[in-house]
Amino acid sequence: MRPFRPLLVPVLIAAVLAAVSAQARIPFLEGPTRTVFLIRHGFYDAADTTDPDVGKALLTLGRQQARLTAARLDAMPIRITSLQASAMTRARQTAETMAPWFPEVELQVLRDIRECTMTTRYESVMKGLAPGEAAECEARLQGAFERIFTPAAGPDDEFDVVVAHGNVIRWFVTKALQVDETAWLGMSVAHCSITTIQVRGDGSFKVIGVGDSGHIPYDMTTFGGDDGEQ
Repeated sequence: MRPFRPLLVPVLIAAVLAAVSAQARIPFLEGPTRTVFLIRHGFYDAADTTDPDVGKALLTLGRQQARLTAARLDAMPIRITSLQASAMTRARQTAETMAPWFPEVELQVLRDIRECTMTTRYESVMKGLAPGEAAECEARLQGAFERIFTPAAGPDDEFDVVVAHGNVIRWFVTKALQVDETAWLGMSVAHCSITTIQVRGDGSFKVIGVGDSGHIPYDMTTFGGDDGEQ
């Protein structure tokens, strides 16, 4: 007769590990969650000197990056519940390029997530700002943060796509982590990268990933233009 004990041991170990894993996940599965996918806009014409709500449009590479990001999100076994974009041309066009992958939602173009520069530890950056500019930026983004990062409204999990800017995304990450908000320049996010933040039912946050650009080939991965990471 073939002994079964060597086979039984791995089965028992697997069962124990599964039970422990399930128990560890229980606190994160209580009630619906809101998952926010923060997408930095695609590569754009940074040399354009026209108003960013009119000019500074996406270049061909930026549109390619946006399509790759949309395909990445579309491949996930989830249903996108909203698509939002900054009113600036480069973010709006990125969202418009992604929109065909999510026909069930209507694109919302919003001004509260437009790019700006908030307080940073870097004196060289602060010297270039007008008096009160950083405070005004932070006040607007604080309102946007409170609007976006709320618990799910219904009984099911919700998944929001927010196309914004490098500064905005990095500042949102510091807010979610509840760390020093002036540290936002200590991070870097590529064009059309995905930063994922989850909001639990009790209003607490969990940062799942920052600046994920694995869906974009290395030779198509870009960061800042002439204006840094904006």
